[in-house]
Amino acid sequence: MAHDTTKLAVLIDADNARPAIVEGLLAEIAKYGTAHVKRIYGDWTKPDLNGWKEVLLRHSIQPIQQFRYTVGKNATDSAMIIDAMDLLYAERFDGFCIVSSDSDFTRLASRIRESGRIVYGFGEKKTPEPFRTACDKFIYTEVLAGSTTATAEAAPKQRSAKELRSDTHLLNLLRGAIEAASDDTGWAGLGAIGSIVNKQSPDFDSRNYGYGKLSGLIKGIGLFDTEERQIGNGKHLYVRPRVPKK
Repeated sequence: MAHDTTKLAVLIDADNARPAIVEGLLAEIAKYGTAHVKRIYGDWTKPDLNGWKEVLLRHSIQPIQQFRYTVGKNATDSAMIIDAMDLLYAERFDGFCIVSSDSDFTRLASRIRESGRIVYGFGEKKTPEPFRTACDKFIYTEVLAGSTTATAEAAPKQRSAKELRSDTHLLNLLRGAIEAASDDTGWAGLGAIGSIVNKQSPDFDSRNYGYGKLSGLIKGIGLFDTEERQIGNGKHLYVRPRVPKK
């Protein structure tokens, strides 16, 4: 499905997100589709949510008021889950973007995927693994380009080739994907590699390592040969494990 026709519902947990990420968040979401619904949930009588007002007005995000009924119980999560299910049953959306670092949304993500809709999760690196892996793709908010210095400082720094080569999990993930996507000559298309990696590890993102694109990360490791091929009207990158020189 073309990204420009993919209808998305964006649901934000105000208690587990920061206003500084919104600009980068919406830019990231635009890569996957069009946000037809943008809602944010929280108790807006609480002073710690005051920083959201200007951001919500600027980006036309609808605030949903949810009072906290008792101490220690998160009524915001419940309201967000109920709304998500209502939107799912309306069958108007191709996918959902759940913005939170809270594991309470794990079952919601799984239920939406069971209905054949795609789920994009967004949260900080502290987000529990069950929620991350319940999504089709999970993006850490630290990698989103924000408009504030604080957000920029939190962005991952680019790792050196030595650091990348010492990351056994990363190398095994990439080697396995290249092998699975390769043809008889050992070459694999970058698009196929990325697709396999994402299915195996929904929270994989080359930006977590300081590289804007997967191609840059693969080249940065220095253990793979790359070749650019002209196919039709476009150029496509192919990758294979580096062949030792004789």
